Amino acid sequence: MNNAEKNYQVIRQVEDARHFLLEMYAHNPALLKTADARIRELFEGRQTITPATKQRGISLIELIIFIVIISIALTGILLVMNQVTAHSADPLLRKQAMAAAESLLEEIELQDFPAASGAVTAGPVTQANRTGYHTVSEYNSFATTGIYALTGVAPIAGLENYKASVSVVDQALGAVVAGSAVRITVTVATPQNENVTLDGYRTWRSHE
Repeated sequence: MNNAEKNYQVIRQVEDARHFLLEMYAHNPALLKTADARIRELFEGRQTITPATKQRGISLIELIIFIVIISIALTGILLVMNQVTAHSADPLLRKQAMAAAESLLEEIELQDFPAASGAVTAGPVTQANRTGYHTVSEYNSFATTGIYALTGVAPIAGLENYKASVSVVDQALGAVVAGSAVRITVTVATPQNENVTLDGYRTWRSHE
């Protein structure tokens, strides 16, 4: 379809819309009272026209401009509404992610560092062996899709699309040298891929 044919179709659609509006106002006098002044003037002119009276109406160009303006306005409104709707749940998602991160960080900080004398650990932490005996450092690289309870075999309802990951690295803390202190970083991503990150430290001294 060439440009001429496309333009012709647009003009036909505009003319159809114009004809529909005119017919609607013609059959609904009450509605005409609330119409634009120029439209009322058009109908009044049609009823009282005389050979010496020049009828004044709405041109095709004006109608096209009106339709374009309304279309742009509606597009802007719909975009704003879409943004508001999309982000209206953000505070709740972030709060849930924060609670999940705090819970996991507390779980890790409560583990031994290093292992108790004579104890055998379950190795690097996975969701499957998470209830076993672990040291703090064994949580390094732990990751899950979905937030699980410590003994859970399925994600907590409503938290299936969250993701959690853990990093545990040696880092000095004040007078405590690296190797006797670790930095724990827990990151939880919301379903909208917004990350909530919490940091904590676990230290060990020879008298523990």
